[in-house]
Amino acid sequence: MEQQANKTSDFTEGSIAGKMLKFMIPILGALILQAMYGAVDVLVVGRFGTTAGISGVSTGSNIVNLVIFTITGLSMGVTVLIGQYIGEKKESQIGRLIGGAICFFAALSVVLAAVLLIFAKSFALLMQAPEEAVELTAQYVQICGGGIIFIVAYNVISSIFRGMGNSRLPLVFVAIACVVNIVGDLFFVAVLHMNVVGAALATVMAQAVSVVLSFVIIRRQKLPFVMKRRDIRFNREIKSFVRVGAPVAFQEVMTQLSFLALCAFINRLGLDASSGYGVANKIVRFVMLVPSSLMQSMSSFVAQNVGAGKEKRARQTMFTGMAVGCSIGIVIASLAFFRGDILAKVFSDDGAVVARAAEYLKGFSPEAVVTCILFSFIGYYNGHGQTFFVLLQGLAQTFLVRLPMSYYMSIQENASLMHIGLAAPCATVFGIGINAVFFAYCMRKERKKKNS
Repeated sequence: MEQQANKTSDFTEGSIAGKMLKFMIPILGALILQAMYGAVDVLVVGRFGTTAGISGVSTGSNIVNLVIFTITGLSMGVTVLIGQYIGEKKESQIGRLIGGAICFFAALSVVLAAVLLIFAKSFALLMQAPEEAVELTAQYVQICGGGIIFIVAYNVISSIFRGMGNSRLPLVFVAIACVVNIVGDLFFVAVLHMNVVGAALATVMAQAVSVVLSFVIIRRQKLPFVMKRRDIRFNREIKSFVRVGAPVAFQEVMTQLSFLALCAFINRLGLDASSGYGVANKIVRFVMLVPSSLMQSMSSFVAQNVGAGKEKRARQTMFTGMAVGCSIGIVIASLAFFRGDILAKVFSDDGAVVARAAEYLKGFSPEAVVTCILFSFIGYYNGHGQTFFVLLQGLAQTFLVRLPMSYYMSIQENASLMHIGLAAPCATVFGIGINAVFFAYCMRKERKKKNS
C-alpha cells in the first residue's frame, strides 16, 4: 500500500493526463465543497434571513476572502517547495519547512485577527455596503476574524498535502467542514433566526471542527518525512517559502482588492444590485472551480518535474491542462450564460435579485473558458518558482483592464451588470497575451542556452 501511494504521488513518470486527472479530481471536489460551504451561508440567509442579510454576508465574505486568498497565496510557497524537495529526493528538508510554516502562520493569524476585529466596520463602510447592511457586514467580519486561526490552519494543512501529491486528505478535511457548516447554518439561521451572525458562527465552528479532526487523521498517516519538535521554530525555510509565496499572495491581494472595488462599485447601484451581485458571486465561485483546481494541481505537478529536471514533461503538463480545462469550461460557460436565472433562483426567490444576478453572469460567463488557459500558464510558472512574473501579469490585468473597465461600466446611466461582468474575461484575455509572450521568451532563452 505504501509503495502504491508513493507511486501515485510521483508525477515525474507515467501518463500526464491520467495522473493529472487523478490528482485534480479530489482538488476539484474539495473546491466544490468549499464553494458549497460559502454558498450555503447566502442560500440559508436568503431563505430564512433578510435581503440586507444577503448583502451583509456577501460583502463580509468578500472581505474575509481577501484574507483567505492571501494565506492561500503564501502557502503556495510551501506547496511548491515540498514538490521540488520530493522531485530532488530531499525529503529530509520537509520537516524543517513545515515547522517554520507553523510558526510563521500562527504569528500571522494573531495579526490578522486583530485587524479584522478592530477595523470590521471601517471595512464595511469602505466597501460602500448599503446602509441597511453595514452593521451586518461588520458582524460577519468580526466573528470570522475571531476564528481566523482555524481558517488559516485548514489552508496551510491542505497546501502541505498537495505539495506531497496527496489531494485526497484536503478533500476529506473540507468535506467535514462543509457538513458542519450546513448543520450550523440551518440551526443558527433557520431555527434560531440569527441571520448573518448565525452564518458567521457556523463558518467558524465548521473550520474549527475540521482542523481538530484533521490533526486526528494526520496522526494516523504514514508520511514521507520526519518532523521533530525542534523543527517547529522560526528558521531559514520561512524565507524560502515566503520568497516563492509572497508574490502569489500579493497578486491575490490585488485581485481580491479589485473584486472588493467591484463590489463597492455595484453596491452604489442599490440593494437589489448589491444582493444580486452577492448571489452571482457565489455562482461565480462554482464557475471558477475547474480553472482553480487546474492551477493548484499544475503547480504541484510541474514543481516535481522541475525538481527532477524534466522540463519537457512540465510543458506537456501545461498544454494538457489547457485542453482539459477548456473542454469542461465551454459547458460551464454555456450554463452560466443561458440559464443564469435558474442558478440564481437556488439562492433567492426575490425576482429583482435573481434578474440582477443573471445579468452579471451573462457578462462573466466566458471567464469559465479563458481562465483555464491563463491558470494553466500560472500553475506552470508557480511550479518553476517564477512567482514574481505571476505577480506582474496579475497587476497588469487588474489595474490596466479589470478595474478601469468595471468602474467605467458602473458609472454609465442605467448601468448594466452584464457589461460590468465582462471586465473579468477581458482582463483574462489580456493576461493570456502577456503569458504567451513570456512563454515564447523563455523558450527562446532555453534554446539559446542549449545551443551555446
